Amino acid sequence: MIKPHLPHNEQDRLALLHELLLLDTPPEERIDKIVEFASAEFGVPICLVSLVDYDRQWFKARVGIDACQTPRDISFCAHAILQPDLLLVQDALLDPRFHDNPLVTGEPHIRFYAGAPLTCKDGLALGTLCLIDTRPRTLDEVEQAILKSLRDLAVLELTSMQDGVNV
Repeated sequence: MIKPHLPHNEQDRLALLHELLLLDTPPEERIDKIVEFASAEFGVPICLVSLVDYDRQWFKARVGIDACQTPRDISFCAHAILQPDLLLVQDALLDPRFHDNPLVTGEPHIRFYAGAPLTCKDGLALGTLCLIDTRPRTLDEVEQAILKSLRDLAVLELTSMQDGVNV
């Protein structure tokens, strides 16, 4: 397993994440609806809006998983926030970053991952909207475009919840 590097703008990213006061907050119906729709649209058992904090990823919205958070060092999303675009992992067992990750070798047995970074001002990625499946797969161009549109909607929802914060 390869642990994710820290983004070059990590301090600014974390400052914005904490300024938005999103971590450890109650569910928001509009965010929940995005992950519910994405799970159904893509036919994946797990869909998350994950916010990547200092040492954990916390799930603002989730379908198909009971956990509220996982450690950052085993997080697929911590890798995804390093990307300017989607991170697609067609088969985690074949990817050197993830093949021995405990989330792959044990519950929830991740094989497929598609993470769309939730990027705000100045290129600060707060987390991801991600799709997870227990079988290998991929996304075609249309599906990728749909995921990006849902990601953009999630960013709008997350940032509009805060009055007076310039995102």
